[in-house]
Amino acid sequence: MTKKTNTAPAASAADKREIIFAPTVYKFETFAQMAEEFGLNERDVVVTNKYIYRPCMEELGLKCRFVFREQFGSGEPSEEMIGNMYDAIPYDSYDRVIAVGGGATLDLCKLLGCRRPDTAHNLFYKRFPVIREKAVIAVPATCGSGSECTNISVASVKAEMDGVLTGGETKLGLASDELIPDKVCLIPDILKTLPYKPFACSAIDALIHATESFLSPTRKTMTSELFSVKAVEMIVEGFLRIAENGPDARFAYLDEFVTASFYAGIAFLKAGCGAVHAMSYPLSGAYHVPHGESNCMLFGSILRIYDEYDPNGELLKFKEMIARITGCKVEDAIDELNALLAKILPLRPLREVGFTQQDMVDFPKSVETNQQRLLSNAYVPMDLELMERVYRECF
Repeated sequence: MTKKTNTAPAASAADKREIIFAPTVYKFETFAQMAEEFGLNERDVVVTNKYIYRPCMEELGLKCRFVFREQFGSGEPSEEMIGNMYDAIPYDSYDRVIAVGGGATLDLCKLLGCRRPDTAHNLFYKRFPVIREKAVIAVPATCGSGSECTNISVASVKAEMDGVLTGGETKLGLASDELIPDKVCLIPDILKTLPYKPFACSAIDALIHATESFLSPTRKTMTSELFSVKAVEMIVEGFLRIAENGPDARFAYLDEFVTASFYAGIAFLKAGCGAVHAMSYPLSGAYHVPHGESNCMLFGSILRIYDEYDPNGELLKFKEMIARITGCKVEDAIDELNALLAKILPLRPLREVGFTQQDMVDFPKSVETNQQRLLSNAYVPMDLELMERVYRECF
């Protein structure tokens, strides 16, 4: 077996800044308390979902404008959805953006806080500058994206190869500190509106954020390690309760889940994510698989490859942590974690979502071309051969 050595960009290795997190963070029991604290008014636009608005906001009689994300289109953010959002919310109609929802809603609202681009496509391909001009208050309604405290907005965009449209789509992350929200409000009560599968997908996404941050080969810092370890502990402990007592056991642990998701967001704000996210982006972009589920589909296979090529170092520390939380042996930690995740969200093989044999060849090329920001942060360098192997194992 040939040991693969990670050679991340020199700029990443040379950046020794400690970024804790930029927003001011609040925790409230209800949305009503948050609305009173911030004095929501007619110059505020609240972007949310109807299923959140009705039980949490409708009866409050607030003067702010409510816009439902459903009117922009379904699924995760896309070029078309961003354009629909810009049309629905004129730029001069608001001073503050209050984003209440999952990662997709938060990512869209980060864009609402910035200067309007000529096209969303040019914005995500970095042909238009990211310039913050409006205040953004982020209220996560899931326990997974961590988007409330990160400098990234993700969308499905028309894919390019050497500047030429390929006819397909891929997911890209637009990264800029201008996208970090000004305030974060954690309201565990809002998570009660979340059905079980979206809850499971988002919580697993948070676990993967924390794991990839912990394993980051060059960008990891003292701060990112501190928050990633705490996030892993809280999420795995919550999953053990659900595995033992059933899905409704989550309701007694929502505060911990939303807090752990936030901690994981802090961790990958600095340390970044890696190969799992890089390889899941074209999967969810092409076949519209929920982001957390697409990550989960690949997570176990990628961890096993990491363990095959470099079982010591940070991965050994990760296995020791999982063994401590679950009570298993260190050498069984990865299998134990994968088995636990299968109880939380039963895995679908890639073929069930439409993935093809040709995708096994095409997707690694797309990842190599479009996802270097993430791929360069993999614990073990993932070349075309290893990426194809992952897709084949998950097929």
